[in-house]
Amino acid sequence: MRGEDHQQGAMYSYISPEQRVPREHPLRAIREIVDAVLKELSPEFARLYAANGRPSIAPEKLLRALLLQVLYTVRSERLLMEQLNYNLLFRWFVGLNMDDGVWVPTVFTKNRDRLLEGDIAAAFFEGVVEKIRAHGLLSDEHFTVDGTLLEAWAGAKSFQRKDGKSEPPEEGGSNPRVDFHGEKRSNETHESTTDPDARLAKKGKGKEAKLSYTGHVLMENRNGLIVKTRLTKATGTAECAAALEMAEEVSGEQSVTLGGDKGYDQKKLVAALRRENVTPHVARNEKRPGGSAIDGRTARHAGYEISQRVRKRVEEIFGWMKTIGLLRKLRHRGLDRVEWMFTFTAAAYNLVRARNLLAQAAV
Repeated sequence: MRGEDHQQGAMYSYISPEQRVPREHPLRAIREIVDAVLKELSPEFARLYAANGRPSIAPEKLLRALLLQVLYTVRSERLLMEQLNYNLLFRWFVGLNMDDGVWVPTVFTKNRDRLLEGDIAAAFFEGVVEKIRAHGLLSDEHFTVDGTLLEAWAGAKSFQRKDGKSEPPEEGGSNPRVDFHGEKRSNETHESTTDPDARLAKKGKGKEAKLSYTGHVLMENRNGLIVKTRLTKATGTAECAAALEMAEEVSGEQSVTLGGDKGYDQKKLVAALRRENVTPHVARNEKRPGGSAIDGRTARHAGYEISQRVRKRVEEIFGWMKTIGLLRKLRHRGLDRVEWMFTFTAAAYNLVRARNLLAQAAV
């Protein structure tokens, strides 16, 4: 017998979002780790909010919603609120009941800014790393460092002279008509009027220069998980300083190795790493004046070859953070805010990677 194509609205629903999400859904394992981290961060949240007044969005729900935005590449807060309105999976993950209303996008962003002002992203990232370490997924001996350029949310026309001698806008327009051909522009004489922390940088010879930041990660070599992050201005010299700073945080009495590309083959950096009990396994740059800083004492060992092979996995991290994590073109301005989002996206990558590793171990 043919059924009728007729829909009648029900007055009550006895099925919760918890029942509608499959038991084997990947977000279940991720939320288990996230909830454990958020529970430990409760004292940090309490310090950000007043003891009285009108209740705001719970920071736990706010962070879960931001995490969904990264995991599912939701490009704006307005689209995120739209998804929360009808997507049962999103409602379950954030912690909203079927009848709970969603937030106005502007209210959501203003509450998010409160977390941006605190060091919550770094605390959340460290909490995720500790949970992953408890599962035995991290290596404490072998690491890889690398950096990547992140395009800032600032246009080329905003890069104007610091002395104020730039051409004024034409009548009836907001931007001046300027012919940049033949004009020498540098970070010493120019800066962006919309994002002063951004710096003009390019990936290599023949590439176009863009206003950018530099994101750095320290990856452990066993499973390709991120253990440290840094975000700096794209000065061209920050890579070595960031690498040394992160290496110092993981080094100890036991010697560790640090892999990297040819850009880290610098004598001052190699000498500083050795003083910190870190064996530099960076690629040798024979074309560098004076030769490579990595001699045969290091390159002859089998571990050096392994580090050179494994270090390329760090590109998978940057690829995920840019294509999935919305970092190919930044959506925030200012060093502090961009660093907050970079660290938070790194935590999201670790959650996805750890979930996959734990699922493989369970098979």
